[in-house]
Amino acid sequence: MIRVLRNATYRALFSAQVLALLGTGLLTVALGLLAFDLAGENAGAVLGTALTIKMIAYVGVAPLVAALVDRLPKKAVLVGADAIRFAIALSLPLVTETWQIYVLVFVLQSASATFTPAFQSLIPSVLPESRDYTRALSLSRLAYDLEALLSPIIAAALLTVVSYNNLFLGTALGFACSAVLVVTAKLPAREPVTSSDTFWQRLPTGVRVFARTPTLRFVMLTNIVVAAGTAIVLVNSVVYSRGVFGLDDTALTLALASYGIGSLVVALNVPWLVDRFGVTRPMLLGGTLIVLGLTAATLITGLLTSNPSGWPLLLATWGALGMGTSLVNTPSSRLLAEASTPQNRNLVYTAQFALSHACFLITYPIAGWLGGASLLAAAITLTVLAAGALAAAFLQAENTHRRRGVAEMDDDSSTREAASAPETPAETT
Repeated sequence: MIRVLRNATYRALFSAQVLALLGTGLLTVALGLLAFDLAGENAGAVLGTALTIKMIAYVGVAPLVAALVDRLPKKAVLVGADAIRFAIALSLPLVTETWQIYVLVFVLQSASATFTPAFQSLIPSVLPESRDYTRALSLSRLAYDLEALLSPIIAAALLTVVSYNNLFLGTALGFACSAVLVVTAKLPAREPVTSSDTFWQRLPTGVRVFARTPTLRFVMLTNIVVAAGTAIVLVNSVVYSRGVFGLDDTALTLALASYGIGSLVVALNVPWLVDRFGVTRPMLLGGTLIVLGLTAATLITGLLTSNPSGWPLLLATWGALGMGTSLVNTPSSRLLAEASTPQNRNLVYTAQFALSHACFLITYPIAGWLGGASLLAAAITLTVLAAGALAAAFLQAENTHRRRGVAEMDDDSSTREAASAPETPAETT
């Protein structure tokens, strides 16, 4: 897996991603402390609104900006997005009102919604060999998981010597270093523009590719499964650890770490799994793990909330959900790369970015609002939603496989007919 880092361009881009992720992790901690300073006991409502604004930026702004900058050089887009994030991070310590948080978060997340799909769509051109690309996807997943595990630890260590406002400076430094690395990277030559499509014609391109491509319809269905499994972990872990099992604050950290470790273990093994079984089978296995994990969470919620064995079983369930999520998410970009062209790749990756986050606009309210009334009802609803999407994904995969088989048989038949046809004598002059 590490051998892809021998590629100087990918090494620079991966380092930029890691530093930007570390900055984002510090931002998450600092933003929570800033919200508490400004809103006190209402800090949760402030953060909840900020997260909703983040999703709106991801779902609504990403396709608009992607269509707008699609004709611009990738390096300019990436550096410009980092420059905006750098400026916003430096502005956050100056905030005195909660509405200012919302405005700055919207701008920052809009920049992130520009950077991330553009970055992801660039990697297939840097690493055109499919096996190397799969290794790069696994490294990227490892970076996300390690950031989730290490950023709170790093932030806690820094807070012992500096105030939380200085964490925003660390965030800004991460974005600045990311921009410098992108500037120094030698990116592949940009494909010549052969289309004269206008902004409004480019805007729905990614969604149109999703709608007409069977493998991407499969990806969309697995996005729903992942969103259901992720929502119960991110939204309800604190409810299970503190409210259901009556544990202390460290229990929440342990629950989230179990999820992260499950994802981390799988990310290390995705390259050989994909090499041996292809992309679709591991993704279906991951979806199955998520549905089984949600089923287990439902049973624990309904039967074991007062049982001492309930908590360790929940941790194991969270680990299984993390494994399933990584099995789906890590190789899925292979299907995006195969279904897109260099000309439309950024728009396709942006569509995936927006559509996958749109699923959370459904599952987060189920986990949060319905879970506030009944945790069991939320777990059941998420399980049914994920199971239905997984069943549809299996059918989509089977139909795609059948169509490919027919196409291959037709190709073989044509080849045999051509081979068995009598040779036509050459005309004489």
